[in-house]
Amino acid sequence: MSRRATERHLLTRGPLTPALLLAALVLWSGLLAAAPTRAPTVSRCTLEGTVDAGSGAYLAECVRRAEEAGHAALLVRLDTPGGSLESTRAIVSAFLASRVPVLVWVGPSGARAGSAGVFVTLASNLAAMAPGTNIGAAHPVVGLTGEDPEQAGGKEMARKVENDTAAFVESIARQRGRNVEWATTAVRESASVSAERARELRVVEHVAPSEEAFLTWADGRRVETAAGPVLLTTREAQVVELAPSLGQRLLHALAHPSVAYLLFLVAALGLMVELTNPGLFVPGLVGLVALVLALLASSALPVRAGAVVLLILGAGLLIAELFVTSGLLGAGGALLLVLGGVLLVDRFDPDWFVDPAARLRVPLRLILPTALVSASFAVFIAFRGAQSRRLPQLAGDVGLLGERGTALSPLSSEGGEVFVHGERWQAISSTPLPRGAQVVVRRVEGLTLYVDEVKT
Repeated sequence: MSRRATERHLLTRGPLTPALLLAALVLWSGLLAAAPTRAPTVSRCTLEGTVDAGSGAYLAECVRRAEEAGHAALLVRLDTPGGSLESTRAIVSAFLASRVPVLVWVGPSGARAGSAGVFVTLASNLAAMAPGTNIGAAHPVVGLTGEDPEQAGGKEMARKVENDTAAFVESIARQRGRNVEWATTAVRESASVSAERARELRVVEHVAPSEEAFLTWADGRRVETAAGPVLLTTREAQVVELAPSLGQRLLHALAHPSVAYLLFLVAALGLMVELTNPGLFVPGLVGLVALVLALLASSALPVRAGAVVLLILGAGLLIAELFVTSGLLGAGGALLLVLGGVLLVDRFDPDWFVDPAARLRVPLRLILPTALVSASFAVFIAFRGAQSRRLPQLAGDVGLLGERGTALSPLSSEGGEVFVHGERWQAISSTPLPRGAQVVVRRVEGLTLYVDEVKT
């Protein structure tokens, strides 16, 4: 009997008997059990590498998309050495204002939540770490050589930066109910702990070897969001991947010191070649595109303007070497390229918090070969140019002097024809020569060759 037929039967049969009521309840419960239930969905996004403008915009957008889709939670897989403080604040603000529970998993094994990653982890509703991971080292240090800001930028400035950062992390930890004392220690003393120790200190809530294990553990727990308390339903949830946009991918890819260094170098060389050889177009176009990309990279990295000037001057000296051929200009250009690469990234920028072990700089293994190859190429081109200037001219009237040919007709002072350099020419000889005689060009006047017989 169908559900509608059962209801019509119950309405027309008069008073319900206990047996009939029991049968109706059994049938109704069976229909409810047979109705399909929708599995919960959890959106997931990944933060790998530095926290920059691209990754910051991506995570903030993940929160918005998870709210619009009505997902049960937002899962963030984290592995970062740190990054921009401005982008970190944008991520933290998005997490704290989220109406969807935010779950952060530091993983897989070997990953870290370094420096700025500490703020992102503490801002989540629930956090877990995989075995073999670590979190901490959020002290705003690292000058050019990794020294403390008190030595690199003055005690007063260092104290201001440290106090502001400590207050920021303390407010996050207090709002999320985590260990405030350890959070401030991570900022003031660069404290760093393993996953197990972080759970003991109430920095994170769980140690999970995988995302699935974390979601299973989080199921049924109540968290506080901007919209109020929410009961998590994440067991066997369907995970929906939220991919970054093309612009966010590009910004994140450009936010690497080595990429920025190469882009500035290509831009400087391309523009210098175009300025010294107007009309080539291709070097200028390549240099212009590289310059635009380099400027985008500099907006996502703490780049020193002085280092960029050194790179441009180094490229200019290498181009000048092509015309002067002294060797000194090439060596000076290579030296400036090395200095510009070493000084390119300002690791003491107060708006950046990066784990010292991350080595946010252009590696010497890239700087030295690039500078040497660029200088060697410039010196080689200059050397070949000097050689070509010493060679005899092979084109034009001068190129015909000394060339040998064959008389196509009898030659005299009144004229004749010769075959020289693959061409027929009018020729004059001071002495009569028969057809077929071997001749050599002594002088050129207009389209007439003055020749002599080749003595054998």
